Amino acid sequence: MNYFGYDIDEKLLALSDETEQNLREIYKKHESIAMLWSARVLSAFQHNRVATNDFVEVTGYGYTDDGREKLEKIYAEIFGAEDALVRPQIMSGTHAINLCFTGMLKHGDTFISISGEPYDSLRTIVGISGDSRNSLIKNGIKYEQIDLVDNDFDYAQIESRIKRGGVKLVEIQRSRGYSHRDSLCIAKIEKVCKLIKGIDSSVIIMVDNCYGDMVEDREPTHVGADVIVGSLMKNLGGGEARTGGYIVGRHDLIEDIAERFSAPGLGKDIGANMNQLLSFYKGLYNAPSVVCSAMKTMIYSSYILERLGYDVDPKYADLRTDIIQTITLKDEPSLVAFCKGIQFGSPVESYLTPVPAPMPGYPDDEVMAGGSFISGSTIELSADGPVVPPYTAYMQGGLTYEYGKLGILIGINEILKNKK
Repeated sequence: MNYFGYDIDEKLLALSDETEQNLREIYKKHESIAMLWSARVLSAFQHNRVATNDFVEVTGYGYTDDGREKLEKIYAEIFGAEDALVRPQIMSGTHAINLCFTGMLKHGDTFISISGEPYDSLRTIVGISGDSRNSLIKNGIKYEQIDLVDNDFDYAQIESRIKRGGVKLVEIQRSRGYSHRDSLCIAKIEKVCKLIKGIDSSVIIMVDNCYGDMVEDREPTHVGADVIVGSLMKNLGGGEARTGGYIVGRHDLIEDIAERFSAPGLGKDIGANMNQLLSFYKGLYNAPSVVCSAMKTMIYSSYILERLGYDVDPKYADLRTDIIQTITLKDEPSLVAFCKGIQFGSPVESYLTPVPAPMPGYPDDEVMAGGSFISGSTIELSADGPVVPPYTAYMQGGLTYEYGKLGILIGINEILKNKK
């Protein structure tokens, strides 16, 4: 059937209409969250007196960059924190997390992951896989891990370990990463923060916030986390930021991290903005609406895919705390076909066919669909997954709901054609 120039299966279009009818109330919830974050962002822009000269390029060492300093004050304000580091030189979420670890941990310190095994690209940083001479463990930092129990923190084990003392930092990964567990909502993070701080207030709580920014009405720094980190290739870049990452939190900790980012004694005072400030400001300004569109796109896809018999997580009506939607496809050809369909629904390089290949920082071959304007941007509609059982695709993004809907329909339609 002709759908705005695309040949889409008639039954799929009927299912799409049913989906949108049944999702109206769920969409309204996310639209109200977007309104709340829009008000916070606009208020912070106004309070910090954003002006056109805040977008100018500052070269060389980057001293006296008022626009850069103002942007970091805005980040701190909207996240309810004391300070922030928002820079184009932070190349990814993994890079931002490594800066935090190396800035806050010293030889002999102990840190604990209380959300189980870290995301694939972090395992080499920690030293639990890979053979890097520069891992945390190789540099004398002690690592411990407490696994989740039934998709929640193991509060009893965490309490026991913190009471024994000697813990410098606790790390929480909010999103599921490539693991088969629920992402961790703000209510659970708040509960575990209160538990830890009630036992030992000196323990630093750090949250990997990637994919979760502006999804709920509060962030981890609103509920007790000392530091949170994220990538501008994801939610807060709003599809505008060409690179970059952010770290938000307690002032003294941001100072330590900034000295690792640049050099002792220089900290936040150095670093040219690389002519990225306009995209950073505009991306943050657009982020509440873009995140809402991504959420609606993922909920829409979850409903349709579940009705078509796919194993999806979260279900369309589940509580969501990040922009990720998983689809378990059970075999390699189906995983590749799904990513192929999403690539065909992309605006950039829709003519390419994704194939499994090695990816730096990941232990297994990956297949990725990412026809996006910003290379690697996961706030734009994309899908990827490790080519290992149970062959799960991790889908995220959608700059606008309209483009997200089109991308999903074209992608699923391609899969349905391949099945015939």
